[in-house]
Amino acid sequence: MNPEPGAPRDNERQLLSSPVNESATLARLERSIAAVRARVAEAARRSGRGAEEVRLIGITKGVSEAMVREASRAGLEEFGENYVRDLTSKRAAAPDATWHFVGRLQRNKVHHVIEAADVVQTLEPGPASDRLARLASDRLPGALDCLVEVDFTERRVGVPPAEAAAFAGRMAASGAIRIRGLMTVAPPGQDPRRAFSALRELRDRLRERIEDAAELSMGMSTDLEAAVEEGATMVRVGTAIFGPREGR
Repeated sequence: MNPEPGAPRDNERQLLSSPVNESATLARLERSIAAVRARVAEAARRSGRGAEEVRLIGITKGVSEAMVREASRAGLEEFGENYVRDLTSKRAAAPDATWHFVGRLQRNKVHHVIEAADVVQTLEPGPASDRLARLASDRLPGALDCLVEVDFTERRVGVPPAEAAAFAGRMAASGAIRIRGLMTVAPPGQDPRRAFSALRELRDRLRERIEDAAELSMGMSTDLEAAVEEGATMVRVGTAIFGPREGR
């Protein structure tokens, strides 16, 4: 059956669909980023802070490189990735952004993390962090910015609160790691404010030893308001920006 006069052929439809889809994706991301920034701003206002005090980190776990590229075009300036392989490939989609590694460090992959991450948010005791410090000393012109991950359940990933300051001090003493603050994930099934408030108090004590350790990375799509009200300087947001993603 012949197409109607003036109607695009199949190959033309394919050529036309990509810009249309990209435009729709860009518009959707602009709306979602603006909505998250509005939530941050309102929470900051309630706590007597400025929205500019809180950095928005877009978490790209399960997000395509094309989506990362569009999010960068939509104004997102910082991204976080859980998987080392994806960190390397996705960074190429937004090379001017600041990239945070937010996954668990593995000893055999830390050399890739050093090459691709501007900030490592998941420092914890163990051979992976020790190797990270050694490689950073050998390969980087300056110290690598890192956050210590604190585990308030003491059963998951990170360092127990009572050991965080000593661990941070040991890593900072290497000279290759610059401790910029603390990170946590609120324990499931609990009021997240308990962990967020405790992390802030822990950070305040840590700054007596390490003045640069000012960052508080806490709060995600579902609890970012509580995190901001408790002093977060970074919120790590995935679903509220990119939408639901399939598990890996």
